[in-house]
Amino acid sequence: MITVLCYPKCGTCRKAEKWLKENGIEYSYRTINEENPTYEELKEWVPKSGLPIAKFFNTSGRLYREHNMKNKVKSLSEDELISILASNGMMVKRPILLKDDIVLVGFKKEEWEKSLL
Repeated sequence: MITVLCYPKCGTCRKAEKWLKENGIEYSYRTINEENPTYEELKEWVPKSGLPIAKFFNTSGRLYREHNMKNKVKSLSEDELISILASNGMMVKRPILLKDDIVLVGFKKEEWEKSLL
């Protein structure tokens, strides 16, 4: 089963949902700001994604700027960064798509097509 972590007001999340529906892909929806990813989940997802931890941050978000994360991402340990991500779902880039061993961060149509179709 596919799970998608989204924020309802996020335009990119809405595009991702529309794409899933257009392609007949069933998924469960998890609201990222109400049920943010846990430390344990993120610790598992980061290596599965093949992405550096920095790619999990919502760099365009208010919290990212307020907490001066641009500099912290470069200097803090991965454990410290995962703890920050787990503390507030609004700090996390979205959507996040989970399916078996696939973890996709953000909505890139080509990447989703390659992984899901």
